[in-house]
Amino acid sequence: METSSTDFHFEAGTMPLLVSMPHVGTGIPDDVAAAMTPAALQKADTDWHLRELYGFARELGASTLAAHWSRYVIDLNRPADNTSLYPGQDTTGLCPLDTFACEPLYQPGRTPDDAEVRRRLALYWQPYHDQLQAELHRLLAAHGKVVLWEAHSIASIVPRFFEGRLPDLNFGSADGTSCDPALTDLVAAVARADGRYTIAVNGRFKGGHITRTYGQPGAGLHALQLEMCQGTYMDESAPFGYRPDLAARVQPVLRQMLQAAAGWAREGSGA
Repeated sequence: METSSTDFHFEAGTMPLLVSMPHVGTGIPDDVAAAMTPAALQKADTDWHLRELYGFARELGASTLAAHWSRYVIDLNRPADNTSLYPGQDTTGLCPLDTFACEPLYQPGRTPDDAEVRRRLALYWQPYHDQLQAELHRLLAAHGKVVLWEAHSIASIVPRFFEGRLPDLNFGSADGTSCDPALTDLVAAVARADGRYTIAVNGRFKGGHITRTYGQPGAGLHALQLEMCQGTYMDESAPFGYRPDLAARVQPVLRQMLQAAAGWAREGSGA
């Protein structure tokens, strides 16, 4: 069953696995776009092409949920109260005011006020989270144990957030609290066995709001984030083209990791 709304694209699967892609959206409502800068409308910080890269997930029987709206409208992976996910470190907020390259997103005097942020929370943030929760509860009821796979990507070099080059595959489990460590060990071992990609576990990226909030191992909900370097599957400079040649190399690794995660959940669920 596939559902495409104005807020997200959703397809229900049969396995105890949900792939969430909260930063793939490129939609910007006309009223919001009218206040934005040309840099904002380029949408450089999108998690480009992940729906295509993870296209095989549906074949595996995974549920998939992908955002429609751009993170520049409102960031679905930030808390509603805009609490910092990385206290003491630079990061973008719930309604970002600048790009990763520190370019302003809004024209002078047109940044969103508190009332506008609340409006966007209700219109654009809440529907994604409602669908996410509903599907997790459905899968949990059916299987007793579920893996939430948070799919993200980022440019390999972003001086604002980290020094040097980011490892290719960055796993985050909120320092081991959002999922059983055995799950993290299992999927990281799959990646290491391939041998072509550099790996970090709970390094610069430990998992965002969705991973930290919905990952409740004691309740059978295990959330794990994968932040991939975009250079593993696409061009990192505008116009941010998809690279089928690179994608063909990394997709088998992603497939094996998702299969391992789903198998791990099924083994412990009795499904």
